Amino acid sequence: MVVKSKRGRVRYIAFDVPADLRKDILIKKVNSTGSGEHLYVVQCASGKAVVRCSPAGREEAVRILTQAEPSCVSLMTSGTLHKIRERYPELKVTKK
Repeated sequence: MVVKSKRGRVRYIAFDVPADLRKDILIKKVNSTGSGEHLYVVQCASGKAVVRCSPAGREEAVRILTQAEPSCVSLMTSGTLHKIRERYPELKVTKK
């Protein structure tokens, strides 16, 4: 595990997205906005998506994702994936 002092702090943002949206399609949409290099799509399953960004880039990440997929809605922000997956159990199981 990487120490926060080396990697820096991160924020995970959970989004409500269309149920049929796949991770690879979401990544393409984010990259097509031209400013998606500041966030990483961690997971997209069961109508929910999780992205990782820096604490300072949280608002920018929400703006980028809503620009890429207008129907998405930000649900919560957390410093850990554990907290997001605890609140939204459908994100505990990853689709392969």
